[in-house]
Amino acid sequence: MREEKILVIGACGQLGRELTLALKEKYGKKAVIACDRLEPARAKVSEVKYIRLDVMNKAHLQLVMVDEKVTQVYLLAAMLSASGEKDPSMAWQVNMDGLLNVLELSVRYGIAKVFWPSSIAVFGPESPKINCGQHAFTIPTTVYGISKLSGEYWCRYYFEKFGLDVRSLRYPGLVSHKALPGGGTTDYAVDIFYKANAGEKFSCFLKPDTALPMMFMDDAVRATLELMDAPRDNISVRTSYNLSSVSFTPAELAAEIRKVERDFQIVYLPDFRQEIADSWPASINDDRAREDWGWSPRFGTVEIVKVMLENVNVEKVVEVSAT
Repeated sequence: MREEKILVIGACGQLGRELTLALKEKYGKKAVIACDRLEPARAKVSEVKYIRLDVMNKAHLQLVMVDEKVTQVYLLAAMLSASGEKDPSMAWQVNMDGLLNVLELSVRYGIAKVFWPSSIAVFGPESPKINCGQHAFTIPTTVYGISKLSGEYWCRYYFEKFGLDVRSLRYPGLVSHKALPGGGTTDYAVDIFYKANAGEKFSCFLKPDTALPMMFMDDAVRATLELMDAPRDNISVRTSYNLSSVSFTPAELAAEIRKVERDFQIVYLPDFRQEIADSWPASINDDRAREDWGWSPRFGTVEIVKVMLENVNVEKVVEVSAT
C-alpha cells in the first residue's frame, strides 16, 4: 500500500478551499497538496503544502505528480457558467485541456483515483424541469455545460479504456459562508446573505420565481468524500452522478431570510444569467446516488439560512481563484 498523497487542483476555489480542509482532517496534513494559479501570498493556504500550478501546464503538472508521488487527484479548476460565457474559448481550454492533462498523466503514473466535478449545467431546455433524472436528455446551452458534458464522457472513456477510477458529481448551486463564489449563475444565493447581514438592499440578477437546485457546502464536501470512499464495485455511473439537496427561488430564499432579518429588501434586475438559469432544471432526481453509495443531504433551506446568517462575515471571507 502506497502512502496517500492527494493533489487538489483548484484548491483556492469556492469548493476547493473547503474540500482541501476536509481532506486534511481525513488523511492528515502531510497527505494533502493544494495547487492553484494564485501566488502563495494571495492563496493564503497554510494548513497544507501549497504549490502554484496551472493545470494547463502539463509539464509542470507531470513534475508535481511524480515528485510528490501522488496517489489521488481532485481536479476542481474550472471556469464557471457566467464567467465562461464572457470568454468561451478560454473556458473550453481550461475545462477541457486541464481534464485531459490529468486523465492522461493519471493513467501514465498509476493514480488510484481521480475526482472531477460536473454540474447541473449539462442539462438544457429539453431536459425535464422537475425531478430531472440521471439519464435525462442533455443539450447544454453554455460553454460551461458543453465542457462538463464532454468531460463526463472523457471520464467514462478513461475508465472503460484504461481502468482509471474516475468519479464525478453533478453539483447544484453551492452555498458557503467561508469563501465567495467564483462566477456562477447561482452566486446570488451566497451574495444575498452578505447584503442581508449588512442591512443593505440586495439586487438579484434572476427573476423572483426562478427555481434552481442548491446545496449547502458541508453537504457537497461530505458527498464528495463519501463518493470517493465507496467501494469501486458500487459505482455504476461512470459519467457523473446527479446530486440533490434543495430547490428554491430568490423570492423563497428572501422570505426565509426575512424571518430573521425583518427589514431585508430585495429588488430584481435580471441580466444575461437569467437565460442560463432558465435552461436548467428546477429540481434534480438523485436516486442513483442514494442507491449506489447511500447519499442523503442534511441541510434544507431553513438550515442553510440559519447557518449562513449566523456565520457570514465579509472581513473573514477568503478570496477564491477564478479557475
